[in-house]
Amino acid sequence: MSSKRKILSWVAAAVALSTTAMVLVGGAANGATRAAPSWCGSKSISLSLSDGFGGNNWRRITRGEAKDEASKCPSVTKFVYTDGQANTQKSISDIQSLAAQGIDAMVVFPDQSEAVLPAIRAAYKAGRVVVPYRVFPGGKAGVDYSYYIRTDFSYDGTLMAKWVVKALHGAGNVVYLGGPAGNSQSRTRSAAFKAVFKKYPRIHFIGKKPFEVTNWDPALTQKVVTAVLAKYPKIDAFATDFGAAFASSLAAFQQAHRKIPAVAAEDSNAFGCAAKKSKFPTMTVSSQNWMVRRAVEFAVAKASGGKIPASTTVKNTMFDDSLNKKVGVHCDPSLPGDAILSSHLSKAKLKAALG
Repeated sequence: MSSKRKILSWVAAAVALSTTAMVLVGGAANGATRAAPSWCGSKSISLSLSDGFGGNNWRRITRGEAKDEASKCPSVTKFVYTDGQANTQKSISDIQSLAAQGIDAMVVFPDQSEAVLPAIRAAYKAGRVVVPYRVFPGGKAGVDYSYYIRTDFSYDGTLMAKWVVKALHGAGNVVYLGGPAGNSQSRTRSAAFKAVFKKYPRIHFIGKKPFEVTNWDPALTQKVVTAVLAKYPKIDAFATDFGAAFASSLAAFQQAHRKIPAVAAEDSNAFGCAAKKSKFPTMTVSSQNWMVRRAVEFAVAKASGGKIPASTTVKNTMFDDSLNKKVGVHCDPSLPGDAILSSHLSKAKLKAALG
C-alpha cells in the first residue's frame, strides 16, 4: 500500500473511531500538587490505552490503574481509551486511528496477539511510542514497537500447577480455562501446567488443547463451564486465567448437581468470597491489574523525555491459598464482588473504576 493510501486509511479510521478521553492537568485529576516521578519528563504528551477487549471488570480496573499512574505526571495532558470489543478488525482500526490522531504514547493490550502486529508496527514506524504489554504480539522491541512489557506466565503457571498437584494429592482430572484462541498468556501457562503434570502420571489434563477458549468473557466462561461439566463426569480441578468469570459460573455446578472442585485462578473479590462461603480449595496469583502501570511508565518516559524504568519484566506473586493458613483467602464484603483485591488502587478509586 502506498504512503498516501496509508495516510488516507488512517484518517478515515480516525474519523470513524469513537473514544473516551480524559484530560489530566497538574499531575492529578483532582488538581493536587505533588512531585513528578522520574519517569515523567518535561515534554507535554498525549497517552492512550488500547484494549483488544474491554468488556469485563479486569479491564475496567486496569483502565483505572492506567489513569491513576498517568495522573502522577503533569506532562500527560490527555488520556484516550479504546475498546476493541474482541473484534480483531476493530482493534486494528483503533490502533491505526490513534496513530493518525497524533497520540504521542500508545499502550496496547494486544489480545489478538500477532494479528494486530502490523498495525502496531505501522504506528511505531510513523513515529509514535508504542508499548504492547502482557500478551506478546510477536515482532521485536526497537524494530516493531518501542518496548514490550512482559510478565512471566510460565512462573505463575508453575505456581498454579504445583498447587493443583498438592490439592489433588497427585491424582485427578484438570480443565484449564484460557482466554482468546492463540493468546500468548494462556499458551504459556498451558505449557507450564503440562511440564509440571508430566511428572505426575495420575494427573490428566482434559478438555480442549491447549486450553478451553473463554475470551476472558464471563458470559462465554459460563457456557464453557456448563459444557465441560456435561461432557466430563469427573473433574477434580479447574485452572483459570480469570477468577471473577469463574465465580460468575458457579451456578453451573449447582445446576449440574456437582461439587465445586479445587480451583487455581487469578484473584477477585467475588471468587475469594465464594471460595470462603462454599469452602472449595483454592489458590490465586495476583490478577496483576497494576502491571499496566509499568507499561504507562515506559511509554510516558520515552515520549516525554523522562527516565526509562529499569526492567521490562514484571513478576507475579501468589495472593490466596486456602491450604496455607498463613496466607488464607481474601474477601472484602465492603467492596463489590467484581473488585480485584490485589489492585493497587485505593478502595475509593477501585469503586470508581468499576462504575
